[in-house]
Amino acid sequence: MADRPTVHWREGLAREARALAAGTLDPAEAYVSQLFPDSLLSRTDEVLAAFEAELGGWAGPSDGQVLGAVERVVLALNAVNDEHGGGYETDERERLCDYIDASLAGAGVDVGALAGRHGLGRYEITDRWREW
Repeated sequence: MADRPTVHWREGLAREARALAAGTLDPAEAYVSQLFPDSLLSRTDEVLAAFEAELGGWAGPSDGQVLGAVERVVLALNAVNDEHGGGYETDERERLCDYIDASLAGAGVDVGALAGRHGLGRYEITDRWREW
């Protein structure tokens, strides 16, 4: 399974905490903890865990199954984003889209072919539902 974006976000939090503790970062410049409150990380992990569980149960999924899973994860991430006042910034959005793509590929889905069958570019499969 692909690495969850939250792994990278938590690593950034840890780096920031170490820099603050070492005195090498001015607290006024510490922004990572503001970008990634624990509630955002926890809720994002819940959503991604449900997505991973759904993918884990597949054996030759139909396009409808795959797109349904993408819709559900994107709508759930929309809710998390809304709960946190637009918590996903540009880099976070890209990581989430890459994660969805890599997770699908890891589950045996040819994402490019799937997208092509539906008149989409590979990186457009979340666009129909995505608000973040």
